[in-house]
Parts: sequence; C-alpha cells; structure tokens
Amino acid sequence: MSTPILSSTFLLTFLLAVGLFFFIRASVKDRTQKVQLIAQEPEASLLERLQNYFDQRAYRVAAVDPATGQVTFQGFVRPSWFLAIFLTALAACGILCLSLVLSILYPNLSQVFLGLVLLAPVAGIFYWKGAGRDEQVFLKVEPLPNPQTDKQSLVTVIAHRDELAQLQQALKLQPSPEAGGAGEAGEAGEAGGAEEDEENRR
Repeated sequence: MSTPILSSTFLLTFLLAVGLFFFIRASVKDRTQKVQLIAQEPEASLLERLQNYFDQRAYRVAAVDPATGQVTFQGFVRPSWFLAIFLTALAACGILCLSLVLSILYPNLSQVFLGLVLLAPVAGIFYWKGAGRDEQVFLKVEPLPNPQTDKQSLVTVIAHRDELAQLQQALKLQPSPEAGGAGEAGEAGEAGGAEEDEENRR
C-alpha cells in the first residue's frame, strides 16, 4: 500500500477518532432548558399531579418561593448502564481502527498500538462519573387567562431536556404557542433567550 493512501487513511481515521472523543465528552454535557407547557386542567389539580409525578421519579421538594410561586425539586439522576456499555464499545471500535492504521504505518509498534484498546473502558467510566449527579427541576404553575374556559394552566419548567420530554409525555402537556418552540430549540433557544434579556436591559 502506497504512502499517500496510508497517509489519507490515517488522516480520515484520526478525524473520526476526534469526533468520537467529542461525542463521548458531550454525553455528560448539561442540557438544561426552559419550556412553557399548557395543561387542560385547573391549577390545583395540576399541582397535585405534578407532585405525584416527581415523587414517583424520586424527586423531593427542595425549596418553595412564595413570592414567585416557584417550586424547586431535587433528585439524583442515575447514569444508564446501556449508554455506559455502548460508549465503551464505541470507544473500543474507534481505538481499534486507529490502532490498525498505526500498526500498518509502524509495524514494529503494532502490539503497543493494539494494546491501546484496553483504554476503552475509560469512556464508560468517564460517562458514569459525569452523568450521575444531583439535578434540580424548577417548576411554576399559574392559571392561563382564557375567555372560553377557566380550566387551563400554564406550566413553566426549567430542567434537563430528557426530563422535560418525559414530563410532557407522561402528563400530556402541550407546548405553549408563545414559547416559540423553545423546548425543542436546544442551545439555539437558550441563545435566543440571552439576546432577549440583553434587549430588555437596553
């Protein structure tokens, strides 16, 4: 195999390894978002359902702000065994591919390069230590003015993206049209909120 082909193969494999590194690093990234949801029920009954929901998910009430009506729930988020094993396997495949290319380029060090595969469990350990942490959910429920019915409530939630999706699905909550899809916008939504705050200051 000619040197240009080997060099090109090594470069592509190295770029894939870099992408894999950032993918593993992103597995523990904080993905907290703020969304506004609409419930087709009065405020009192909705608060009771929300309390029961978070109790079932091992959250507890950490603080209540009477001035704003905001309730803070806190709970420990357990990491996923499946994702830890998946990331370990993915890291093993990536390191093996890079090791094979390096072994072709440097045959005398082939055993050393192949031995790098033993570092694959570090990816799973990194995820396990970073994903298992205490998380907070900030919740505020208020009646939604509606001339047609008084059985609508507006729920403002600040929580992890996965927790928001689970909450919306479990309680059949609909996104607020005024939110502009902030719950699905990800980091772009957060950036937009920052720009809006900056305009308000001006």
